[in-house]
Amino acid sequence: MNNDILAYLAERRRVIEVALRRYLPPPSQKPRSLHEAMGHSLFAGGKRLRPILCLAACEAVGGDYARALPLACAVECVHTYSLIHDDLPAMDDDDWRRGKPTLHKIYGEAIAILAGDALLAHAFEIACRYPGGKYGTGLVVAELARASGSRALVGGQVSDLEAEGKVISVRELRAIHLRKTGALITAALRLGAMAGEANGESLRAVTEFGRFLGLAFQVIDDILDLTQTRETLGKSAGKDLAAEKATYPRLLGLEGAQLTAERYTARAHGALAPLGKGGAILDVLAHHLLSREN
Repeated sequence: MNNDILAYLAERRRVIEVALRRYLPPPSQKPRSLHEAMGHSLFAGGKRLRPILCLAACEAVGGDYARALPLACAVECVHTYSLIHDDLPAMDDDDWRRGKPTLHKIYGEAIAILAGDALLAHAFEIACRYPGGKYGTGLVVAELARASGSRALVGGQVSDLEAEGKVISVRELRAIHLRKTGALITAALRLGAMAGEANGESLRAVTEFGRFLGLAFQVIDDILDLTQTRETLGKSAGKDLAAEKATYPRLLGLEGAQLTAERYTARAHGALAPLGKGGAILDVLAHHLLSREN
C-alpha cells in the first residue's frame, strides 16, 4: 500500500507540474525578474499536497479529475504566495524553504512581495478557466477567495502572529489552525468535489474531512518543527519554539500533540463514510500525512 500511495502521489505531482507550467507566464516574459521569481518559488520542489487533494476529491465523488486541474493549480498558486510572504523578515523571517534559500534571500524583499502578489492574482485568472457546470465559475472563484482572505488564511496568520509569546487555550489554537492551515486544505477538497459535481451530502462530507485533515496536518507540522532537522524539513527547524509560537506541543507536550493528531485523523476518516468506496483514496492520503517526516 505504501508503494501504491507513493506512486499515486508521484503521478499526480507530474500532472500538476505540467499544468502549472502551462498556466504560468514564462520566465522570459517581461518583467523577467518578476516571472523568474514566481517560477522559482512555484517550482521549488513542493509536495503539491493541496492540488493533489483537490484532484482526489473530484475523483472521490465520481468526477473526472481533469475538470479540477485549473482549480488545483489555482490553490497551489495561493499556497505558494502565502509561503513567500510567511518567510519575509516582517513575518517568520526564514532563510530556507523546501531545502533552498527563501525567495527574498535571492531576489530581495521587494521582488518577493510582488511575486507573492502576482501569484495570488494569477490564481484567480487560472480559476476562471474552470469550465463550469453544476457549480458555476463564480461559485468556485468565491470559494477560493473566501479561503484566501481575512476570515480564513490571512486572518489565521494574523491571529497566529498575535498569539506569539502568549498563553492561549487549545480551543483558541484550534480556531487559529482551522483558518491558517485548514481553510485552504478544506477549500482544495471542496473545489475538487465541486468540479466533480458532488451532491450536498458528499460536499458536506468532504468539507468535514478537510477541517479535521487540516488540523491534523498542522499538529504534525508543530511536532516536526521540534523533532526534525532543517535538512529533513527543508526549512528552519525550531523556529516555533524560538518565536514562542502557540503550538500543540507547547500546550500539550509531544505525546499529547501526537495523540491529538491521531484523533483528528480518525475524525477525518469518519467524515468520509457518505462517500463509500469513493473516499478510499482520501482516507489513504490522510493516514499517509499522519506519518510524514517533512
